[in-house]
Amino acid sequence: MSAPINVLRALFVLAGICLGTQASAEDPIKIGEINSYKAQPAFLEPYKKGYEMALEEINAKGGVLGRPLVVISRDDNGTPGDSVRVAEELVTGEKVSLLFGGFLSNTGLALTDYAKQHHVLYLAAEPLTDKIVWQEGNRYTFRLRPSTYMQVAMLMPDVIRLKKKRWALVYPNYEYGQSAVATFKKLLLQAQPDAEFVADQATPLGKVDAGAVVQAIADAKPDAIFNVLFGADLGKFVREGNTRGLFEGREVVSLLTGEPEYLDPLGAEAPSGWIVTGYPWYAITAPDNTRFVEAYRKKYNDYPRLGSVVGYTAMMTVADAIRKAGSLDTEKLIMAMRGLQVQTPLGPITYRSQDDQSTMGTFVGRTALKDGKGVMVDFRYVDGAAVQPSDSDVKSMRPAE
Repeated sequence: MSAPINVLRALFVLAGICLGTQASAEDPIKIGEINSYKAQPAFLEPYKKGYEMALEEINAKGGVLGRPLVVISRDDNGTPGDSVRVAEELVTGEKVSLLFGGFLSNTGLALTDYAKQHHVLYLAAEPLTDKIVWQEGNRYTFRLRPSTYMQVAMLMPDVIRLKKKRWALVYPNYEYGQSAVATFKKLLLQAQPDAEFVADQATPLGKVDAGAVVQAIADAKPDAIFNVLFGADLGKFVREGNTRGLFEGREVVSLLTGEPEYLDPLGAEAPSGWIVTGYPWYAITAPDNTRFVEAYRKKYNDYPRLGSVVGYTAMMTVADAIRKAGSLDTEKLIMAMRGLQVQTPLGPITYRSQDDQSTMGTFVGRTALKDGKGVMVDFRYVDGAAVQPSDSDVKSMRPAE
């Protein structure tokens, strides 16, 4: 009798293994997401809607590797310390397979270092500092949006055509603002060695004293202004500048101001004639954007912002990387990300093997007032691949792996 009993036991064990394997295959793939929702809602509420729409589309088609994706999200309160803390919660507590997200450049750098130290893949969706993929880049970190260097380089042809000598600078005094201004100075002086910087207004993030800043710039009598403020700081600067006539007869070049999350809240106070980067969703006729806008409006009864595009594309990137890797193994995911091609609302992009930066571009144009609100006009799309440093420059900046 012992032999048949042993056979039965073996069959039960085998059945249990098979059932366990089947259940595991049906378990969702956990993806960790970290962002500053409380600190930066203007961009991040549309961003969250974007990735949730993508997630719904992915799972409606059967998920990835036969398993649904689930996003477990945490708020980092806009601080690097909290970013690392919640990353550890997601990786060790929730057992997520990878991380994506980030908004501010300093929190993005904290997550970049965490990814390196703990050997977990991190897709920086929004942080713009160049250091994420260059000076502090590592094999575990990839970046979606065009960096500060790339976006400043996109603006430079227009800046050079202005032929303005005396420039005022205004920017948030943290990594993103500092990086953008350093690149602006470098690229402008290369093209126009006689350029002068007559005012340098570095303001605390979220705490700009707009009256004092505007007065200091006016006193310096610049020919043109390079602005890197965004969000509530941008609104205060624009309103105070309008009141004091700072922008009359002066060219203004401004990063991010054409993004609807920052331009729309200004309403009729929106600046006219500024050279900006942004997302004129309402006037882009490319089929990929048209489909995205229609789907977004149908789902949310609202129009997309640039954050919506970033969130949607980040989620699609995650799904495409897992699908290409055929695995959740970090090393296989890294190899899948390098050279990965993703279809986005702005067209196809590629994650470059040499620095893990995507070729996503953005739109450059001028602001104007239409029907009582700000819009972008005379815009063009600049492919991110056209404004990357040379491979040799990237190699010299990026630490060896």
